[in-house]
Amino acid sequence: MHIDRYYKDIGKLLQANKVVLIYGPRRVGKTTLIKEFLKSTELKYKEDTGDNFSVQEQLGSQSMDKIRDYVGSNELIFIDEAQKIPNIGVGLKLMVDNIPGIKVIATGSSSFELAGQVGEPLTGRKYTYNLFPIAHLELKNYYSPFELKENLDKWLVFGAYPEVVSSVFDEDKTKYLEELVDSYLLKDILELEKVKNAKVLRDLLRLLAFQIGGEVSHSEIGTQLGIDSKTVARYLDLFEKSFIIYNLRGFSRNLRKEITKKGKYYFYDLGVRNALIANFNPLSHRNDQGELWENFLFMERLKKRSYMRIYANDYFWRTWDQKEIDLIEERGGKLFGYEFKFGNKKIKQPEEWLKTYKEAEFQVINRDNYLDFIV
Repeated sequence: MHIDRYYKDIGKLLQANKVVLIYGPRRVGKTTLIKEFLKSTELKYKEDTGDNFSVQEQLGSQSMDKIRDYVGSNELIFIDEAQKIPNIGVGLKLMVDNIPGIKVIATGSSSFELAGQVGEPLTGRKYTYNLFPIAHLELKNYYSPFELKENLDKWLVFGAYPEVVSSVFDEDKTKYLEELVDSYLLKDILELEKVKNAKVLRDLLRLLAFQIGGEVSHSEIGTQLGIDSKTVARYLDLFEKSFIIYNLRGFSRNLRKEITKKGKYYFYDLGVRNALIANFNPLSHRNDQGELWENFLFMERLKKRSYMRIYANDYFWRTWDQKEIDLIEERGGKLFGYEFKFGNKKIKQPEEWLKTYKEAEFQVINRDNYLDFIV
C-alpha cells in the first residue's frame, strides 16, 4: 500500500539559494519522499549520500573551488544523511551564497544539531521540515473515520512506520520493528557520539518505555542504571535529537503547587516503544492502555501541528496533590488544556486550573472525539 506523504509536493518548498532540511527518524521515508520527487522534476540534479567518502571530502572541505566543482552544472543538489559530512553547515552556506540559483535538499535521521554543524551557518538560508512516521492526517485520505477507529488497536500496538502500515500480517510488523530497534534505532548515536555502551542506552530507553506519561527523574534513573544524572541527561538529549523520544516540560506561571522541574517523555512511534519492551499483545490483553493512548494522542497532535504549521508551545500541568492535565498548548496568546482518557469516565476541569487560568479552555479527548483532535 502506497501512502502519499504530507510533503509529497516537495517542489513547492524549494527556493533558489535556499536549503530545504528534512529531519526525521530513520526509516520513516525521507529518502523515498525525495526520490519520488526527483523522478518528476525537470531540474538537472545531483543525488548523493553523506555515507560517501568522496562527498564528505568535497563538501566538508570548506573550499569554494571544490564545492563549485562538485555542483557543476546542476540546478538541484540532494544530499541524504547529510549529518555525516564534516562541516556540512559551512559547506552548504558556501554553496547557496556563491552559486546563483542553486537549490538544495538535505535530509538527516538525527537533527543536525547532534553533530553541531548547521544552526548558525545556515541562518536565514534554510527551511526546516520534520517527517514523522505516518500520521493519521495522512491516513485519513485512505481510510474512512470508521476504519481508522476500527484499526485503533493496530496503531497503538504496532505504530505507524511506513513498512508497518503497508504490512498485512502482524508477524511481519513485529519482525520489522524488532529489526528496526536492533539495527537502526541507536545507529546515529553510536556513530556520531562514539557512545560505546549500547546496552546502557537500550536499558535507559526501556525504562522510559515503562514510564510513558509519568514524570522522569534523572537521578532515579541513573541509580537504576549505575550512571550519574548528568550522563542520563546527555543520553536523553541524544535520544531527542535522534527522534526517538520527545520531552514534554511542566507548565507554571504563578501557582506554588505546580510541578515544573521534571519532564515527561513520549516515543515518536509506539511500535518502537513496544518492541523495546517486547510486548505486542493486543490492546485487550494489556495493562498499559492508558499510557499507549496518551502517547498516541500526543504524537498525532504533534504531527498535525508540525505539518499544518500550527505554532504552539506545549507542556503538561500537574500539582503536588496530583491534579493534572496531560497537554497544555499555548498558542495565539491563549491556553488550551487537553486531558486524554481511554475510557468513558467523565472528567471535570481541575478547580486549581480554572481558578488560576480563568481564560484557558479545557477539553477531554476520548475515543469519541479524538479524530477531530488529530486530523
